Amino acid sequence: MSRKVTPSVQSLKSMPADYRFIGSPTSEDSSGSSVYVTPQNGHFKNGVNGMDNANEDSPYSVQSVSNGERSSIGDGDPVVPLPLSNDSRWSDTSTYARKKALQFWVQLPNGNWELGKVLSTSGEESVIKLLEGKVLKVTSESLVPANPDILDGVDDLMQLSYLNEPAVLYNLEYRYNQDMIYTKAGPVLVAVNPFKEVPLYGNRNIEAYRNRSNESPHVYAIADTAIREMIRDEVNQSIIISGESGAGKTETAKIAMQYLAALGGGSGIEYEILKTNPILEAFGNAKTLRNDNSSRFGKLIEIHFSETGKISGAKIQTFLLEKSRVVQCAEGERSYHIFYQLCAGASPTLREKLHLTSAKEYKYLRQSNCYSINGVDDAERFHAVQEALDIVHVSKEDQESVFAMLAAVLWLGNVSFTIIDNENHVEPEPDESLSTVAKLIGCNINELKLALSKRNMRVGNDNIVQKLTLSQAIDARDALAKSIYACLFDWLVEQINKSLAVGKRRTGRSISILDIYGFESFNKNSFEQFCINYANERLQQHFNRHLFKLEQEEYIQDGIDWTRVDFEDNQHCLGLFEKKPLGLLSLLDEESTFPNGTDLTLANKLKEHLNANSCFRGDRGKAFTVSHYAGEVTYETTGFLEKNRDLLHSDSIQLLSSCSCHLPQAFASSMLIQSEKPVVGPLYKAGGADSQRLSVATKFKGQLFQLMQRLGNTTPHFIRCIKPNNVQSPGLYEQGIVLQQLRCCGVLEVVRISRSGFPTRMSHQKFSRRYGFLLLESIAAKDPLSVSVAILHQFHILPEMYQVGYTKLFFRTGQIGVLEDTRNRTLHGILRLQSCFRGHQARCRVRELQRGIAVLQSFVRGEMIRKEYRELIRKHRASAAIQSHVKRRIAKRQYKATVDASLVIQSAIRGELVRRCSGDIGWLKYGSTKRNESDEVLVKASVLSELQRRVLKSEAALREKEEENDNLRQRLQQYDNRWSEYETKMKSMEEIWQKQMRSLQSSLSIAKKSLEVDDSARNSNASVSASDATDLDSVSGDFRTHGRTRSVGLSVISRLAEEFGQRAQVFGDDTKFLMEVKSGQVEANLNPDRELRRLKQMFETWKKDYGGRLRETKLILSRLGNEETGGSVEKVKLKWWGRLKSSRY
Repeated sequence: MSRKVTPSVQSLKSMPADYRFIGSPTSEDSSGSSVYVTPQNGHFKNGVNGMDNANEDSPYSVQSVSNGERSSIGDGDPVVPLPLSNDSRWSDTSTYARKKALQFWVQLPNGNWELGKVLSTSGEESVIKLLEGKVLKVTSESLVPANPDILDGVDDLMQLSYLNEPAVLYNLEYRYNQDMIYTKAGPVLVAVNPFKEVPLYGNRNIEAYRNRSNESPHVYAIADTAIREMIRDEVNQSIIISGESGAGKTETAKIAMQYLAALGGGSGIEYEILKTNPILEAFGNAKTLRNDNSSRFGKLIEIHFSETGKISGAKIQTFLLEKSRVVQCAEGERSYHIFYQLCAGASPTLREKLHLTSAKEYKYLRQSNCYSINGVDDAERFHAVQEALDIVHVSKEDQESVFAMLAAVLWLGNVSFTIIDNENHVEPEPDESLSTVAKLIGCNINELKLALSKRNMRVGNDNIVQKLTLSQAIDARDALAKSIYACLFDWLVEQINKSLAVGKRRTGRSISILDIYGFESFNKNSFEQFCINYANERLQQHFNRHLFKLEQEEYIQDGIDWTRVDFEDNQHCLGLFEKKPLGLLSLLDEESTFPNGTDLTLANKLKEHLNANSCFRGDRGKAFTVSHYAGEVTYETTGFLEKNRDLLHSDSIQLLSSCSCHLPQAFASSMLIQSEKPVVGPLYKAGGADSQRLSVATKFKGQLFQLMQRLGNTTPHFIRCIKPNNVQSPGLYEQGIVLQQLRCCGVLEVVRISRSGFPTRMSHQKFSRRYGFLLLESIAAKDPLSVSVAILHQFHILPEMYQVGYTKLFFRTGQIGVLEDTRNRTLHGILRLQSCFRGHQARCRVRELQRGIAVLQSFVRGEMIRKEYRELIRKHRASAAIQSHVKRRIAKRQYKATVDASLVIQSAIRGELVRRCSGDIGWLKYGSTKRNESDEVLVKASVLSELQRRVLKSEAALREKEEENDNLRQRLQQYDNRWSEYETKMKSMEEIWQKQMRSLQSSLSIAKKSLEVDDSARNSNASVSASDATDLDSVSGDFRTHGRTRSVGLSVISRLAEEFGQRAQVFGDDTKFLMEVKSGQVEANLNPDRELRRLKQMFETWKKDYGGRLRETKLILSRLGNEETGGSVEKVKLKWWGRLKSSRY
């Protein structure tokens, strides 16, 4: 069944009072806007669109029932097929509801429930449209009204306006799909097994329910209520948990025990109580087709508390253990868990001692072909059982004895028999199985063989030994195995009770947790279902009486005119079971005492004596049908007598008493004590202990009466566990299975009974406060009772539909719906007006606040920005100052290093140049002195003029170089401004510079060559004859002196030219290298711009120095030329011409 969709706007009448609109659109708006609702408290309880139970003014609260015949138009999904019970018992399903509501549940021919809308109604027929669009014509009586969508997922079924099977199923499924597995049904808690972990447990949730901060339905809430009422009222409490196998009863009981242990813990005994669960589950639970951990017994755990509310002890009582499972299992099921855990988890030493083998080797275990459970580690569980036995103070010796008894039961199943004669008499085979059993229980093997193959009977004063046939021997063997296991289970429970015994300071306050089987109805029902359903009939009557007792007390206390409400009492069915001497139990015990009684004779006897009873119907063969409160169940009498007798012959008891092991002796002693109780009927078979033992049915009836007497002295709290599917799959919700369990556990009947009286009740003050504003005219009296009566009269509520009590008003189901609808419509109008006005006020206020906030933000942000700006300025200035100091120091250091290096280089160069030039100048000065002194040096005028001409040429070249340097300076300046043109201009400058250098070099070389040519010419022209040698000696001396002077000048000029070439090459190479560094062609750890500037300064310095030396050389050569031109040359010429003429003459 899928969840229904959101209701349409026309369902406003079904809105509860504590819901209001958010926004202004309504159903009358032309825009067709959707209507949104939300609870006034601002949240949804438990995640469902339900009402807040904490609101005392809401009629949907836990203390009251919701509106009556109200519904809404909406779409929903179909309800899953369910068999529908008789609708006549649902008092809130009426013709008035069909006229008012348009949404109904309809049962299709295949049994499925579907939700649809009524299109039209004509007489007794209605046309309904299902959600998928299909239109059906059905009878109006078959329609079941649907609840308003706002009631989807309510946590209490009593809040439903229309209580019917599809409504209850849909509500449970709605909550189940949201992992809300607990739902209240009046005083009953319904728990749906989720088959998975849900986040509803743990210390945090325990604290929430302890502090009452969470009020949603829960096992914790039931346990908390029980312990609080026990302390407050000083009355013992009981928590009754029922449900069929696989519904989660055992887990629910453990959850309740955990909460009680958390609240009443502190002494340490609570830990022992919790550790009893692994033991009881191992020895009393088994895997069935429906449940992997099915409890095959009922138990009552009575937890005692001290005066301070702390746990002081506990006691466990068990009911009707399924002993037949020890020797017989259906296909796909398992025997009790402890057998498989022992085989899987026993230590090697224990296995050797007990002669244990694999579980597949034992007949009792392999007959079902099921040895394990998915996701369960039997070995690990066995260690947990051993730990639990240690905690409840079962000694190691006793534990070994317990495991020996379990192994003995397993080996008993392997005992086989051999036919020894033609009458089918048998005796056990003396194999390993027989000897192992004898060794484990500590008896003689021959005595064991006799007990399994023969029976001693006493007839009068004679003892007769009867040999057993094969079937009788197998029954005797199985009976011994079942008895050993049942006695072992009872002995363990007794040991646990001794460990949990209450101390001397017993207060009498206790909380009992009853985990008992629920009503069962299968295709084939046997003796176990017979006893279980009888117990549920007794529990149902206890529940009905308790429920009506509380209702009656409240009605009487408030003084209303109330007559007893009829309900389906099951007393007649209980009489069918318990009536003497012609009840089911009496006739069963009577037939069990007859030696020749059979299952067929039992069925015939029941039909003969009970056919007149309306709750009994005899069927064909061995079957009969009983009409229980939850439905009819057909039983097969096959096996009834054998299971009721539970035979164990006195020979077997004598065998156990003769064992050397203490446990079999204790078992035999317990059986003998029970055999001393009165016989079960007037007729019984003489001899042995068989006739002296109480039948299982009688024993169970006595336990049940004691249980009912104990529960009658407590305040009960009921939990009904529901299994949503048979495959134990999480998230799967099968409505047919759920509905069958709801009927069996009587949940629908419980809610119906709770609503049959006056389920809706309000105090006078609350009623007048909630509906007083609806009065059209004010009344004189202002007391709450007068206002309440005036409201009832104004809305024409019939007197038989309500009662006025001393403190409260009591209403029949649905009567308060008219008042709620009117109140909701009025409040909706008021809320809409208020919402518009408050919205306008809020918008104005918001705009004003926005403006103020904007102004405030602007001031704040401005101040923040100004602070940040000032801080940034301060940091910037500090950074600039630091950078300036650092850069200045770096530049100063670099400049000093450059100056020092330049000075070193300059000093070295100048020293070298001075050393080179000092010798030549000295020669010049020396020659000049000699010439002045002797005036005998003769220099030709052409040589001096040539030297002057070369000096002038050198000066011109120097000027050209200066111009070139100026151009280079300009280009370097341009290079600083425009880096993109720097490389090209530097290259061109380099080329021009090289050309000029080559031109200067060529000029100097030409000048040098011309001087050498002139020298050779003079040497040829100066040859004279031998006759003139004497006359020309002085002139030759002069010419030699002049030659030395000329060679000195040529040497100085050559050195200047050589220096000029070297310097040109050095400056060119440095410039080219720096250009390559600048362009990135060569990597060097230097600054090219700074080096270029330094190279420029060096060039300027050298140029000045070179120019000075060149000018100095020019002056010296000019002076020498002037002196020679002015006097000596002329004198030489005259003297030479004179001598030449005289010689001619």
